[in-house]
Amino acid sequence: MHNRRHFLRSSSALIALPFLDSLGFRRFASAAMPTAPAKRMIFLGIGFGVTKETWFPDVKQTGADYALPPGLAPLARHQKDFTLVQGLTNRYSEDAHGGSTYWLTGANAHEGGASAHNSISVDQVAAAAFGKDTRFASLQLNGSDKDLSGPGHGAGLSLAWDNRGKPIAGINSPLAVFHRLFSAEQVPIDQLRLRMTQKRSLLDAVMVEAQDLQRGLAKNDVEKLDEYFQGLREIELRIAKDEQWQSVPKPKAPLPQPPDGRSGVEEIRLMYDLMVAALQTDSTRVLTCRLPIANLLTSLGVKVAAHDMSHYSPGERMEASQKRDAAHSELLAGLLDKLKTVKEADGTRLFDHSTVVFGSNLSTVHNLTNCPTLIAGGGAGIKLGHHLVAAKDTPLCNAWLTMLQGSGVKVERHGDSSGVLKEIIA
Repeated sequence: MHNRRHFLRSSSALIALPFLDSLGFRRFASAAMPTAPAKRMIFLGIGFGVTKETWFPDVKQTGADYALPPGLAPLARHQKDFTLVQGLTNRYSEDAHGGSTYWLTGANAHEGGASAHNSISVDQVAAAAFGKDTRFASLQLNGSDKDLSGPGHGAGLSLAWDNRGKPIAGINSPLAVFHRLFSAEQVPIDQLRLRMTQKRSLLDAVMVEAQDLQRGLAKNDVEKLDEYFQGLREIELRIAKDEQWQSVPKPKAPLPQPPDGRSGVEEIRLMYDLMVAALQTDSTRVLTCRLPIANLLTSLGVKVAAHDMSHYSPGERMEASQKRDAAHSELLAGLLDKLKTVKEADGTRLFDHSTVVFGSNLSTVHNLTNCPTLIAGGGAGIKLGHHLVAAKDTPLCNAWLTMLQGSGVKVERHGDSSGVLKEIIA
């Protein structure tokens, strides 16, 4: 049924087998099963940038011999395993309060006269390549801030945008993520199959009606209807994927169910643990997380509002910004620790086949250039342990293109990319 996993079948059950290389599993496994661990990607987006005076390394110190700045100090034990890139920009970003809307897309917001045009985000390009063999092509996580679409993160339902430039919904709590990944479906299998049949019947009927409507439409309406058809085709693909996995039990959770109602530091730590669990069980290979801002500050005992913090000057606001930076670095260090601890079937580390991006759409305040960009992990063939200062106005999407191609995704460009970052290719 599924070319990535093998199953034990009986008259009443279908049970997924783990990968058993050490027990000779490959002798009877499908020839399509890859001989190397899969590639994975994680994108962690922060709002309001960083404290530029204490997060960015000295631009005169490039290559491997650079001093880690205070804002990144908690990551010292991983310094040889990540690379920092300065000088990247989202060329078409004009609104600092637009947040992370275009962070992963590099779209021209006003292309073609549209008022808010977006395009596909890099995570969804990766998901199209990596997600065929997993239950979830990608997962989108959000922090629990009440206003995640505020000035820190901008429009959208998560960091992810589909191939029509439409927002993709995210999951807003660690407990909900846990249930999506590991909780058994409560609906009997025959009812699930009936639901799938009903969905298909409804979709078929809508397709017929839409095709009939297409005759005699004006050009603009035909274009709108074409976009509508594309959306229907995406629904059809999702239904097909649901059908493929409806009989396959979810994996056993490798961690306890998280408590409900956590926020800030503890919430992010739980999200990171769940990300590792999702990759470890091969439930998905692509993850994004729109990290909380206000709740993080509150959990750190900071009483400065998130937006006020971003407009810092020496004093309370700058101290709040620096506390935020240190907390993010400490949490990221913990995530990298876990990725290095989990072993693949061939004995290598999960970290060795994963790419983790931490960054923002702006550097600080309203400065939309020099987007903070930290890339860790061995999944994309990136030269790690380095600090690169890119040429002025280098598109941020050059980093995304470099990662995609380094991970084996066959694309020639992404967003407004002008080429790869040759300096960080291993």
